[in-house]
Amino acid sequence: MQLSPAHHDERLTAPRSWWGITVLTGLAGALMLLPLGTLPLLAGLIGGAALAGLLVSSYGSARVRVVNGSLAAGDARIPASALGEPEVLDAEEARAWRTYKADTRAFMLMRSYVPTAVRIPVTDPADPTPYVYLSTREPEALAAAVRAARAAAPAGG
Repeated sequence: MQLSPAHHDERLTAPRSWWGITVLTGLAGALMLLPLGTLPLLAGLIGGAALAGLLVSSYGSARVRVVNGSLAAGDARIPASALGEPEVLDAEEARAWRTYKADTRAFMLMRSYVPTAVRIPVTDPADPTPYVYLSTREPEALAAAVRAARAAAPAGG
């Protein structure tokens, strides 16, 4: 099945090293409960690893999608007609927009482990958000999908 050019779907999963940290968290829980016996040790191992795994999984479950004429990023849903021309940001420029160039009114879906991003101006005059900043591993593909969705969007809305 071939997807339309106005389609993009990306999950910003956590890096593998973070999953190693979940195992270490489980081991730490087990070691803390070691003096209490074998069953508490196992409970600490399983409970600590499960809790850390749940946190890593929920943080790494953010999705960036362009589908049905709108951009869906995290909890935000923005029609393509309300978006301007996307700007692909390399690692250095993305860092600048995350720090000293950032606007506090902007919607930002950032992941520190993803170096590249896309910045898209919000053109809706009723929306106080100046732009959307999205961390993405595929900035060119995301920008192309937004452009295609904007081209296919009906004029005025």
